[in-house]
Amino acid sequence: MIDVAQVCEIIMLCIFGASWPFNISKSIRSRTAKGKSVMFEILVVIGYGFGLYSKIWTWQQGHPLAWSTWFYIADIAMVCIDIVLYFRNTKLDRARDA
Repeated sequence: MIDVAQVCEIIMLCIFGASWPFNISKSIRSRTAKGKSVMFEILVVIGYGFGLYSKIWTWQQGHPLAWSTWFYIADIAMVCIDIVLYFRNTKLDRARDA
């Protein structure tokens, strides 16, 4: 059964997650890494990773898998896509500057 705490956590993850498609789109269109911080994105993935780990750990203790688990996975995937685009754009920046 889903409770109020899980609903609030899912809403938080959806609100945070709503920004990543915009970031990904901007990274694709701009074709530059200027103004981006890969360290920030790595820290975000680490934070989401700890949230995901807490859900998996709780599940391994015999509790049901929380619905919010899937939102953590989706958010991590989106940030990882943007990180890959950062490295692509860094390569494009170097090629332009050469």
